[in-house]
Amino acid sequence: MKHNFRELTIWKNSMNLVFDIYKLTKELPDVEKFGLVSQINRYSVSIPSNIAEGTGRRTAKEIVRFFRYSTRAFL
Repeated sequence: MKHNFRELTIWKNSMNLVFDIYKLTKELPDVEKFGLVSQINRYSVSIPSNIAEGTGRRTAKEIVRFFRYSTRAFL
């Protein structure tokens, strides 16, 4: 049941979000570069990463589990 995650609108939108977040965090003060900025950037990257990981799983249950991981960023 593998899918090409790059064709999913949700994955494309999440990648756009990552690029936007990187642009925003680049504008934060240097004091935050290794603390808050790093954490925000890593968290944003986890969204499309979990979507991609989920599409490589075999069962719907596994796919849903990874999609839920990706949506936790918005909760």
